[in-house]
Amino acid sequence: MAAVPFLVLCACVLGLYHVEATPDTLSSVDSSFCQGGLHVIYPELDIDKCLIIPKDRKLREKVSTVWKAPQIYFTGADKRKLYVLVMADPDAPSNTKPTSAYWRHWLVVNIQGTGLKKAQIQGTTLTDYSAPTPPKKTGFHRYQFMLFEQPPYGPLSLTEEEKSTRGKWDLRAFVSRFDLGEPVATVQFLTQNYKD
Repeated sequence: MAAVPFLVLCACVLGLYHVEATPDTLSSVDSSFCQGGLHVIYPELDIDKCLIIPKDRKLREKVSTVWKAPQIYFTGADKRKLYVLVMADPDAPSNTKPTSAYWRHWLVVNIQGTGLKKAQIQGTTLTDYSAPTPPKKTGFHRYQFMLFEQPPYGPLSLTEEEKSTRGKWDLRAFVSRFDLGEPVATVQFLTQNYKD
């Protein structure tokens, strides 16, 4: 019996906040995006399903201005395989006029399956992590994490044009160029500017 209060106390002290998404907070399209069991873990926020980050507890501000790249955990990873992680915003600069979509927030290739099983990404970063910072008065933005199984042949890279900007990234062309196929796991969260 003493173990239960101890665990509750630990959870409060550590401050890990598991956000619950309710059916009325997400559209059916946004809810159906998440599949495969991918976990995105920030210091106080564990995202394992599609959700909207609530305004309370200053989570929107922390995800935009305080926290660095999250840990990525995928129990379904094959230890013998490599993976590609994409984080992108399809709603840049606003969800009503996404003229800069996809905005590439993070791109890591050659991720070892063993690292994903331990929430430790070991790979080659092609685009450094950029925190979700939706501009003011642009509504909610979707921040999508997609994990692809990487084919065993040839190095993956960005073209010079892709390196020159993060915006207007043709994600489909990248996926097609390297024969990545469909993602093995996906998750997303929605947030807006924390001052809105």
